Amino acid sequence: MKTRFLGAACGCVFCSCVSLSANAASVSGQGTWETTLQGRDLDGNLSTFEAYYDTALNITWLANANAGAGSAFDDGFSSTDGRMTWANANAWAAGLDPYGSGISGWQLPTVNPVNGSSFNYSLSYNGSTDYGYNISAPGSAYPSSTGNEMAHMFYSTLGDKAYYNTSGAGPQAGWGLTNSGPFSNVQSYLYWSAMESMPNGSSAWAFTFGQGGQFDYNKPTSGFYAWAVHSGDVGVAAATSTVPVPATIWLFGSGLLGLAGVARHRRATM
Repeated sequence: MKTRFLGAACGCVFCSCVSLSANAASVSGQGTWETTLQGRDLDGNLSTFEAYYDTALNITWLANANAGAGSAFDDGFSSTDGRMTWANANAWAAGLDPYGSGISGWQLPTVNPVNGSSFNYSLSYNGSTDYGYNISAPGSAYPSSTGNEMAHMFYSTLGDKAYYNTSGAGPQAGWGLTNSGPFSNVQSYLYWSAMESMPNGSSAWAFTFGQGGQFDYNKPTSGFYAWAVHSGDVGVAAATSTVPVPATIWLFGSGLLGLAGVARHRRATM
């Protein structure tokens, strides 16, 4: 337990030093997002995407990573910033019908034990436990593991880096939320997961998109962001459009057909 409390202290200190603004941009070539995320329409306008299907995790992420800001569940940490208690975050996600799409069943991201069997609360920097940094990161104990949906998004899909490297040294070059892919309003701060972490039910797992760490926090007193996901592939995929043929090409083709017809007529009369 001593190591676990040390981890909590580290997590809180670093998270408190991070700006709560969403300042990352799309970075082409960083992470897998350009090949593993597929745009999905929720509002009936196929020219815009309100969600993205994650082919690696088989879930759909809401495109707005802070869609709960200003909602009735945005409960007093700041009336418009989107931070909520764990109970309110879950209630907000469960009640979603984004853009009047008629699609229900949204929830917070899932966290499963990184070792596939049971949660390990010892602090680690190499992703070998569920408490610490670099869970599923390249070079970690379980690279590209898919059991932790937010960690996979941060390290694999977006290709972002933790404050600490896998040896525990920090800050490492390029750390933090440098790439947000196609998403909007991704906050460099903590996000609630759907999973409780302690047997007594007092705390739940949260992941920070600021430093790339996962820790557990008190559910009723902590206020973090909420990112809604849906199991499977939901929404409407934009149809693949055919490349229109320019009018000049049609005219050129018609001219060739006309010349061919004249040539056939001349041969027939010779």
